[in-house]
Amino acid sequence: MTPQYEERMQADLDKVRRKFQTVAELVVNQVRDTIQALIGWDRDLANTVVLGDRQVNRRIKEIDHLSHTFIIRHAPSAGHLRFASSILRLNVALERVGDYASTISREVLRLTERPPEEVAHDIELIAQQASHALTEALASFFEEDVDRASAIHDLVRPIDLTLRTVLDHLVELADDRAIPLKDSFALVRINNLLKRVSEQADNVSEQAIFAVTGKDRDPRIFRILFVGRENNRASQIAAAYAEKAFPQSGVYSSMGLSPTGALDPALIDFMDRRGMDVRRTKPSLIQITTESPHPYHVIVALGEDVLEHIAQVPFRTIVLEWSIDIPEGFSEQLLDDLYKLVTFRVQDLMKTLAGPDAH
Repeated sequence: MTPQYEERMQADLDKVRRKFQTVAELVVNQVRDTIQALIGWDRDLANTVVLGDRQVNRRIKEIDHLSHTFIIRHAPSAGHLRFASSILRLNVALERVGDYASTISREVLRLTERPPEEVAHDIELIAQQASHALTEALASFFEEDVDRASAIHDLVRPIDLTLRTVLDHLVELADDRAIPLKDSFALVRINNLLKRVSEQADNVSEQAIFAVTGKDRDPRIFRILFVGRENNRASQIAAAYAEKAFPQSGVYSSMGLSPTGALDPALIDFMDRRGMDVRRTKPSLIQITTESPHPYHVIVALGEDVLEHIAQVPFRTIVLEWSIDIPEGFSEQLLDDLYKLVTFRVQDLMKTLAGPDAH
Protein backbone atom coordinates (compact mmCIF):
# COMPACT_ATOMS: atom_id res chain seq x y z
CA MET A 1 0.00 0.00 0.00
CA THR A 2 1.49 3.34 -1.07
CA PRO A 3 1.65 6.23 1.39
CA GLN A 4 -0.72 8.21 -0.83
CA TYR A 5 -3.31 5.43 -0.86
CA GLU A 6 -3.01 4.90 2.88
CA GLU A 7 -3.50 8.63 3.41
CA ARG A 8 -6.62 8.58 1.25
CA MET A 9 -8.03 5.57 3.12
CA GLN A 10 -7.39 7.25 6.46
CA ALA A 11 -9.09 10.43 5.24
CA ASP A 12 -12.20 8.43 4.27
CA LEU A 13 -12.19 6.69 7.63
CA ASP A 14 -11.81 9.98 9.49
CA LYS A 15 -14.79 11.34 7.59
CA VAL A 16 -16.93 8.42 8.75
CA ARG A 17 -15.68 8.90 12.30
CA ARG A 18 -16.52 12.64 12.33
CA LYS A 19 -20.01 12.10 10.99
CA PHE A 20 -20.67 9.28 13.42
CA GLN A 21 -19.47 11.41 16.32
CA THR A 22 -21.85 14.17 15.24
CA VAL A 23 -24.87 11.86 15.13
CA ALA A 24 -23.85 10.30 18.46
CA GLU A 25 -23.88 13.74 20.10
CA LEU A 26 -27.22 14.46 18.45
CA VAL A 27 -28.78 11.28 19.84
CA VAL A 28 -27.43 11.93 23.35
CA ASN A 29 -28.98 15.41 23.16
CA GLN A 30 -32.27 13.90 22.00
CA VAL A 31 -32.40 11.75 25.13
CA ARG A 32 -31.53 14.72 27.33
CA ASP A 33 -34.13 16.96 25.68
CA THR A 34 -36.95 14.45 25.82
CA ILE A 35 -36.52 14.10 29.60
CA GLN A 36 -36.27 17.86 29.98
CA ALA A 37 -39.54 18.13 28.05
CA LEU A 38 -41.19 15.83 30.59
CA ILE A 39 -39.70 17.40 33.71
CA GLY A 40 -40.22 20.96 32.51
CA TRP A 41 -43.61 20.15 30.96
CA ASP A 42 -42.30 21.68 27.74
CA ARG A 43 -44.51 20.51 24.89
CA ASP A 44 -42.63 22.59 22.33
CA LEU A 45 -39.40 20.81 23.23
CA ALA A 46 -41.18 17.45 23.01
CA ASN A 47 -42.32 18.29 19.48
CA THR A 48 -38.77 19.36 18.61
CA VAL A 49 -37.45 15.96 19.70
CA VAL A 50 -40.05 14.16 17.59
CA LEU A 51 -39.09 16.20 14.53
CA GLY A 52 -35.40 15.81 15.31
CA ASP A 53 -35.66 12.04 14.90
CA ARG A 54 -35.91 12.57 11.15
CA GLN A 55 -32.54 14.31 11.17
CA VAL A 56 -31.03 11.42 13.14
CA ASN A 57 -32.35 8.91 10.62
CA ARG A 58 -31.02 10.91 7.66
CA ARG A 59 -27.56 11.19 9.17
CA ILE A 60 -27.45 7.50 10.05
CA LYS A 61 -28.46 6.59 6.51
CA GLU A 62 -25.60 8.74 5.20
CA ILE A 63 -23.11 7.06 7.55
CA ASP A 64 -24.33 3.63 6.43
CA HIS A 65 -23.65 4.63 2.83
CA LEU A 66 -20.19 6.01 3.62
CA SER A 67 -19.26 2.91 5.63
CA HIS A 68 -20.31 0.50 2.90
CA THR A 69 -18.52 2.62 0.31
CA PHE A 70 -15.37 2.59 2.44
CA ILE A 71 -15.43 -1.21 2.69
CA ILE A 72 -16.05 -1.69 -1.04
CA ARG A 73 -13.50 0.89 -2.16
CA HIS A 74 -10.63 -0.02 0.16
CA ALA A 75 -11.30 -3.67 1.10
CA PRO A 76 -9.79 -2.91 4.53
CA SER A 77 -8.43 -5.48 6.93
CA ALA A 78 -7.70 -5.77 10.65
CA GLY A 79 -8.38 -2.58 12.63
CA HIS A 80 -9.84 -0.55 9.77
CA LEU A 81 -12.32 -3.30 8.91
CA ARG A 82 -13.30 -3.76 12.55
CA PHE A 83 -13.91 -0.03 12.90
CA ALA A 84 -16.10 0.14 9.78
CA SER A 85 -18.13 -2.93 10.74
CA SER A 86 -18.54 -1.59 14.28
CA ILE A 87 -19.86 1.70 12.90
CA LEU A 88 -22.51 -0.19 10.93
CA ARG A 89 -23.64 -2.01 14.08
CA LEU A 90 -23.50 1.12 16.22
CA ASN A 91 -25.68 2.92 13.71
CA VAL A 92 -28.42 0.42 14.53
CA ALA A 93 -28.01 1.07 18.26
CA LEU A 94 -28.10 4.85 17.86
CA GLU A 95 -31.11 4.70 15.56
CA ARG A 96 -32.96 2.73 18.21
CA VAL A 97 -32.00 5.18 20.94
CA GLY A 98 -33.23 8.01 18.73
CA ASP A 99 -36.51 6.15 18.27
CA TYR A 100 -36.82 5.69 22.03
CA ALA A 101 -36.31 9.42 22.60
CA SER A 102 -38.91 10.26 19.97
CA THR A 103 -41.42 7.80 21.44
CA ILE A 104 -40.89 9.20 24.94
CA SER A 105 -41.65 12.68 23.62
CA ARG A 106 -44.81 11.40 21.94
CA GLU A 107 -45.88 9.94 25.29
CA VAL A 108 -45.17 13.30 26.94
CA LEU A 109 -47.46 14.98 24.43
CA ARG A 110 -50.23 12.49 25.29
CA LEU A 111 -50.09 13.13 29.04
CA THR A 112 -53.25 14.81 30.29
CA GLU A 113 -51.50 16.69 33.09
CA ARG A 114 -48.06 17.52 34.39
CA PRO A 115 -46.59 14.54 36.31
CA PRO A 116 -46.27 14.95 40.08
CA GLU A 117 -42.90 16.26 41.18
CA GLU A 118 -41.90 12.99 42.85
CA VAL A 119 -42.65 11.05 39.65
CA ALA A 120 -40.65 13.48 37.54
CA HIS A 121 -37.77 13.15 40.00
CA ASP A 122 -37.88 9.34 39.76
CA ILE A 123 -37.83 9.41 35.97
CA GLU A 124 -35.05 11.97 35.95
CA LEU A 125 -32.95 9.63 38.11
CA ILE A 126 -33.32 6.73 35.66
CA ALA A 127 -32.67 9.08 32.73
CA GLN A 128 -29.45 10.32 34.31
CA GLN A 129 -28.24 6.76 34.87
CA ALA A 130 -29.12 5.67 31.33
CA SER A 131 -27.65 8.80 29.72
CA HIS A 132 -24.45 8.45 31.72
CA ALA A 133 -24.06 4.83 30.62
CA LEU A 134 -24.66 5.77 26.97
CA THR A 135 -22.23 8.70 27.10
CA GLU A 136 -19.54 6.57 28.73
CA ALA A 137 -20.04 3.77 26.21
CA LEU A 138 -19.70 6.13 23.25
CA ALA A 139 -16.64 7.76 24.82
CA SER A 140 -15.03 4.34 25.23
CA PHE A 141 -15.54 3.73 21.52
CA PHE A 142 -14.12 7.05 20.34
CA GLU A 143 -11.18 6.86 22.75
CA GLU A 144 -10.59 3.15 22.08
CA ASP A 145 -10.60 2.51 25.82
CA VAL A 146 -11.29 -1.17 26.48
CA ASP A 147 -11.24 -0.83 30.27
CA ARG A 148 -13.80 1.95 30.13
CA ALA A 149 -16.00 -0.11 27.82
CA SER A 150 -15.74 -3.14 30.10
CA ALA A 151 -17.04 -1.06 33.01
CA ILE A 152 -20.30 -0.12 31.27
CA HIS A 153 -22.11 -3.28 32.34
CA ASP A 154 -21.62 -2.29 35.98
CA LEU A 155 -23.15 1.11 35.21
CA VAL A 156 -26.20 -0.49 33.61
CA ARG A 157 -26.93 -3.08 36.30
CA PRO A 158 -28.14 -0.67 39.07
CA ILE A 159 -30.76 0.76 36.71
CA ASP A 160 -32.82 -2.40 37.22
CA LEU A 161 -33.09 -1.66 40.94
CA THR A 162 -34.02 1.96 40.32
CA LEU A 163 -36.62 0.97 37.74
CA ARG A 164 -38.27 -1.51 40.10
CA THR A 165 -38.58 1.20 42.76
CA VAL A 166 -39.99 3.71 40.29
CA LEU A 167 -42.54 1.27 38.85
CA ASP A 168 -43.72 0.30 42.34
CA HIS A 169 -44.14 4.00 43.12
CA LEU A 170 -46.20 4.51 39.95
CA VAL A 171 -48.47 1.60 40.87
CA GLU A 172 -49.08 3.12 44.30
CA LEU A 173 -49.93 6.50 42.80
CA ALA A 174 -52.29 4.91 40.27
CA ASP A 175 -54.03 2.93 43.03
CA ASP A 176 -54.47 6.13 45.04
CA ARG A 177 -55.79 7.94 41.95
CA ALA A 178 -52.98 10.48 42.37
CA ILE A 179 -52.42 10.37 38.62
CA PRO A 180 -54.86 9.52 35.81
CA LEU A 181 -54.78 5.87 34.75
CA LYS A 182 -53.95 6.81 31.15
CA ASP A 183 -50.98 8.86 32.33
CA SER A 184 -49.74 6.04 34.56
CA PHE A 185 -49.48 3.72 31.53
CA ALA A 186 -47.60 6.40 29.59
CA LEU A 187 -45.17 6.95 32.47
CA VAL A 188 -44.53 3.23 32.81
CA ARG A 189 -43.71 3.07 29.11
CA ILE A 190 -41.36 6.05 29.43
CA ASN A 191 -39.46 4.28 32.20
CA ASN A 192 -39.19 1.09 30.17
CA LEU A 193 -37.89 3.02 27.16
CA LEU A 194 -35.20 4.61 29.31
CA LYS A 195 -34.24 1.11 30.42
CA ARG A 196 -33.80 0.21 26.76
CA VAL A 197 -31.50 3.19 26.32
CA SER A 198 -29.24 1.66 28.97
CA GLU A 199 -29.36 -1.70 27.20
CA GLN A 200 -28.18 -0.04 23.99
CA ALA A 201 -25.33 1.51 25.98
CA ASP A 202 -24.32 -2.04 26.86
CA ASN A 203 -24.38 -2.94 23.15
CA VAL A 204 -22.25 0.09 22.29
CA SER A 205 -19.64 -0.98 24.84
CA GLU A 206 -19.47 -4.43 23.23
CA GLN A 207 -18.71 -2.85 19.86
CA ALA A 208 -16.08 -0.62 21.45
CA ILE A 209 -14.30 -3.71 22.74
CA PHE A 210 -14.60 -5.47 19.37
CA ALA A 211 -13.31 -2.47 17.41
CA VAL A 212 -10.11 -2.36 19.47
CA THR A 213 -9.41 -6.02 20.20
CA GLY A 214 -11.28 -7.94 17.53
CA LYS A 215 -12.86 -9.96 20.32
CA ASP A 216 -16.35 -10.04 21.70
CA ARG A 217 -16.94 -9.41 25.37
CA ASP A 218 -16.64 -12.53 27.49
CA PRO A 219 -19.76 -14.71 27.15
CA ARG A 220 -22.43 -14.03 29.73
CA ILE A 221 -22.49 -16.33 32.72
CA PHE A 222 -26.14 -17.00 33.51
CA ARG A 223 -27.32 -17.21 37.10
CA ILE A 224 -30.08 -19.81 37.27
CA LEU A 225 -32.19 -20.91 40.22
CA PHE A 226 -34.23 -24.13 40.23
CA VAL A 227 -37.11 -24.13 42.72
CA GLY A 228 -38.97 -27.23 43.89
CA ARG A 229 -41.45 -27.79 46.65
CA GLU A 230 -39.10 -29.68 49.00
CA ASN A 231 -35.82 -29.14 47.11
CA ASN A 232 -35.01 -32.82 47.45
CA ARG A 233 -35.40 -34.28 43.94
CA ALA A 234 -36.10 -32.50 40.63
CA SER A 235 -34.59 -29.13 41.59
CA GLN A 236 -31.47 -30.85 42.96
CA ILE A 237 -31.14 -32.96 39.81
CA ALA A 238 -31.52 -29.89 37.60
CA ALA A 239 -28.86 -27.84 39.40
CA ALA A 240 -26.37 -30.71 39.62
CA TYR A 241 -26.80 -31.71 35.99
CA ALA A 242 -26.54 -28.12 34.75
CA GLU A 243 -23.30 -27.68 36.70
CA LYS A 244 -21.85 -30.84 35.17
CA ALA A 245 -23.05 -30.33 31.58
CA PHE A 246 -22.71 -26.54 31.26
CA PRO A 247 -20.07 -25.42 33.80
CA GLN A 248 -18.83 -22.49 31.70
CA SER A 249 -22.26 -21.12 30.83
CA GLY A 250 -23.83 -20.58 34.21
CA VAL A 251 -23.91 -20.57 37.98
CA TYR A 252 -26.64 -22.85 39.27
CA SER A 253 -28.44 -23.27 42.57
CA SER A 254 -31.61 -24.83 43.91
CA MET A 255 -34.07 -23.97 46.67
CA GLY A 256 -37.42 -25.15 47.96
CA LEU A 257 -40.69 -23.80 49.31
CA SER A 258 -40.67 -26.27 52.23
CA PRO A 259 -37.23 -27.89 52.14
CA THR A 260 -36.64 -31.25 53.77
CA GLY A 261 -33.90 -31.69 56.33
CA ALA A 262 -31.54 -33.73 54.16
CA LEU A 263 -31.35 -35.43 50.79
CA ASP A 264 -32.55 -39.00 50.57
CA PRO A 265 -29.68 -41.54 50.37
CA ALA A 266 -31.34 -43.05 47.29
CA LEU A 267 -30.99 -39.75 45.42
CA ILE A 268 -27.37 -39.34 46.54
CA ASP A 269 -26.54 -42.84 45.30
CA PHE A 270 -28.46 -42.31 42.05
CA MET A 271 -26.58 -39.09 41.27
CA ASP A 272 -23.25 -40.65 42.30
CA ARG A 273 -23.64 -43.28 39.63
CA ARG A 274 -24.07 -40.51 37.06
CA GLY A 275 -20.96 -38.66 38.11
CA MET A 276 -22.59 -35.96 40.26
CA ASP A 277 -21.80 -35.61 43.95
CA VAL A 278 -24.71 -34.06 45.88
CA ARG A 279 -23.95 -35.55 49.30
CA ARG A 280 -22.75 -32.19 50.64
CA THR A 281 -25.81 -30.39 49.29
CA LYS A 282 -28.59 -29.54 51.71
CA PRO A 283 -32.14 -28.50 50.79
CA SER A 284 -32.56 -24.77 51.41
CA LEU A 285 -35.45 -22.35 51.78
CA ILE A 286 -36.18 -20.08 48.85
CA GLN A 287 -34.92 -16.52 49.27
CA ILE A 288 -35.32 -14.03 46.43
CA THR A 289 -34.79 -10.28 46.78
CA THR A 290 -35.61 -7.64 44.20
CA GLU A 291 -32.69 -5.53 45.41
CA SER A 292 -29.88 -7.98 44.73
CA PRO A 293 -26.99 -6.42 42.75
CA HIS A 294 -26.55 -9.80 41.04
CA PRO A 295 -30.09 -11.07 40.37
CA TYR A 296 -30.90 -14.41 38.82
CA HIS A 297 -31.28 -14.32 35.06
CA VAL A 298 -33.73 -17.23 35.15
CA ILE A 299 -35.80 -18.85 37.89
CA VAL A 300 -37.33 -22.23 37.06
CA ALA A 301 -40.33 -23.50 39.03
CA LEU A 302 -40.50 -27.31 38.93
CA GLY A 303 -43.75 -29.09 39.64
CA GLU A 304 -47.31 -28.06 40.34
CA ASP A 305 -48.21 -25.02 42.48
CA VAL A 306 -44.61 -23.86 42.83
CA LEU A 307 -44.83 -20.87 40.52
CA GLU A 308 -47.63 -19.20 42.49
CA HIS A 309 -45.35 -18.99 45.53
CA ILE A 310 -42.66 -17.08 43.66
CA ALA A 311 -43.83 -13.52 44.20
CA GLN A 312 -41.73 -10.46 43.36
CA VAL A 313 -38.60 -11.00 41.31
CA PRO A 314 -36.01 -8.56 39.91
CA PHE A 315 -37.11 -6.66 36.82
CA ARG A 316 -34.89 -8.53 34.36
CA THR A 317 -35.39 -11.99 35.84
CA ILE A 318 -37.31 -14.48 33.72
CA VAL A 319 -39.50 -16.98 35.58
CA LEU A 320 -40.30 -20.29 33.87
CA GLU A 321 -42.61 -23.10 34.92
CA TRP A 322 -41.76 -26.68 34.06
CA SER A 323 -44.92 -28.72 34.58
CA ILE A 324 -43.19 -31.97 35.43
CA ASP A 325 -45.22 -34.75 37.01
CA ILE A 326 -43.26 -35.73 40.12
CA PRO A 327 -44.71 -38.79 41.89
CA GLU A 328 -43.75 -39.52 45.47
CA GLY A 329 -40.87 -41.83 46.21
CA PHE A 330 -37.23 -42.52 45.41
CA SER A 331 -37.33 -45.78 43.48
CA GLU A 332 -34.68 -46.32 40.80
CA GLN A 333 -37.25 -46.24 38.00
CA LEU A 334 -38.93 -43.10 39.30
CA LEU A 335 -35.63 -41.24 39.67
CA ASP A 336 -34.48 -42.39 36.23
CA ASP A 337 -37.69 -41.12 34.59
CA LEU A 338 -37.44 -37.85 36.48
CA TYR A 339 -33.76 -37.47 35.55
CA LYS A 340 -34.52 -37.89 31.84
CA LEU A 341 -37.33 -35.32 31.97
CA VAL A 342 -35.32 -32.74 33.89
CA THR A 343 -32.06 -33.07 31.98
CA PHE A 344 -33.86 -32.72 28.66
CA ARG A 345 -35.40 -29.44 29.84
CA VAL A 346 -32.06 -28.19 31.20
CA GLN A 347 -30.36 -28.91 27.87
CA ASP A 348 -33.07 -27.02 26.01
CA LEU A 349 -32.85 -24.05 28.39
CA MET A 350 -29.07 -23.72 28.22
CA LYS A 351 -28.92 -24.02 24.44
CA THR A 352 -31.56 -21.31 24.22
CA LEU A 353 -29.64 -19.02 26.57
CA ALA A 354 -26.03 -19.69 25.56
CA GLY A 355 -26.39 -21.08 22.05
CA PRO A 356 -26.05 -24.53 20.46
CA ASP A 357 -22.39 -24.76 21.49
CA ALA A 358 -23.10 -24.08 25.17
CA HIS A 359 -20.80 -25.93 27.53
